[in-house]
Amino acid sequence: MHLSANEGIEGNRFVVTGGLGFVGSALCLELARRGAEEVRSLDPRPSSPWSGDLLHAGVRCIQGDVSRKKDIEKALHGADCVFHLASYGMSGKEMLQAGRVHEVNINGTCNILDVCHEFGIKRLVYVSTYNVVFGGKEIVNGNESLPYFPLDDHVDPYGCSKSVAEQLVLKSNGRPSKKKNGVRLYTCAIRPAAIYGPGEERHLPRILFLAKMGLVLFKVGSPSVKTDWVYVENLVLALILASMGLLDDIPGREGQPVAAGQPYFISDESPVNTAGFIINPLLRSLDYDLPKITIDVQHALFMARIFWVVYTLLHPWLNRKWLPQPLLLPAEVYKIGVTHYFSTLKARQELGYVPMVSPRDGLAATIAYWQERKKRELDGPTIYVWLFVVIGMSALFSAAFLPPVGPVGWVRAFSLSIFQSMWTIRLVFLVSVALHVGESVYAWHLSRKVDPRNSKGWFWQTLALGFFSLRYLLKRARS
Repeated sequence: MHLSANEGIEGNRFVVTGGLGFVGSALCLELARRGAEEVRSLDPRPSSPWSGDLLHAGVRCIQGDVSRKKDIEKALHGADCVFHLASYGMSGKEMLQAGRVHEVNINGTCNILDVCHEFGIKRLVYVSTYNVVFGGKEIVNGNESLPYFPLDDHVDPYGCSKSVAEQLVLKSNGRPSKKKNGVRLYTCAIRPAAIYGPGEERHLPRILFLAKMGLVLFKVGSPSVKTDWVYVENLVLALILASMGLLDDIPGREGQPVAAGQPYFISDESPVNTAGFIINPLLRSLDYDLPKITIDVQHALFMARIFWVVYTLLHPWLNRKWLPQPLLLPAEVYKIGVTHYFSTLKARQELGYVPMVSPRDGLAATIAYWQERKKRELDGPTIYVWLFVVIGMSALFSAAFLPPVGPVGWVRAFSLSIFQSMWTIRLVFLVSVALHVGESVYAWHLSRKVDPRNSKGWFWQTLALGFFSLRYLLKRARS
């Protein structure tokens, strides 16, 4: 397909569902840059880290939910092309909320299709997933001829719901408009690999939070396991090319868009081992410990199923911020522990897709982003240091000042075996408190010079941890 760079974009109006997200915002900005008449974002969030850039680029941000048809009608009225990126349940706690997953991914897609049909919209590009054909069995250089993975065999509702939604979208290809004006809806599906890049908000933040806590203890699968990744700019390019592939007025193909009714796998075209390609280099660049243990898929699955059961029991509180993300879930084990990568030949031949950013450059940009972000955030020790200091100070206080009843008696006896007298125990506790207070005051003054935005955080963290926190601030001051 040989078209101009802005074919089907200039003078057209676009809607991007999930437009405040990582990929959606990048797509909105690129459409605006290429001269779209209007770009609208439909997202349930009132704002995101990219809101400022979107507003500056002239993108119209509409707050709404794809599961509510009225919100879709408001956003899609007068649109020429829709990019349906909105989804739910890709990772973490969201994966266990089956009701919401199906409401957004299936019902939301049905609403999009109905409104496109009613409004006479010509083009719909759906963002799908590898999981519509992958479910834990090895796939080497697969292509679009592979059958859908059986719906009943999916280990999570996300993969199942995305499979149903993709099939609905592709079967709606060629559907005449309800207006009976000769307009047809042309659809296609993009199946991206795991997405990375500066600002990615689903996978890497979760991994890095665990690494900061010292909880990335193991990796899953052998170093020979390979999977696909796709840099965000490459995915945005593929989405725009797909929208061009749905144009029905291309000379020589009038009424027969090349991409109509078709799925396409999209990646960087460089299968890699996830740990070797992105996780280890990223952890190393941020001075976090690398996982030293390797466990096989079966043992990882056993652990992941335990987390699934535990978090299922905690279902009423899944949306609470105090409940941390599960360490690992079954679908995530398959994603990183089982080889599955796909050919992009069909996208190359029919859409003209060629990755513009190499994996090396994409990884460098991602690492640079996280290094800069770490400089802006409060740094600190692992959870083991927190436990050691908090439990230690609590034990000293109990031994020094509480009556020796129950467990306190054991703590006092242990403390006496080390310090020999109650007077020494109390002195050690009071000196420790004084040191913590003095170090926290020093941290407050120093951080106001070297890291003013986190000065309160440095004060309270150093008050709790003493030098175990202060040494991170001193390191930042030196750098």
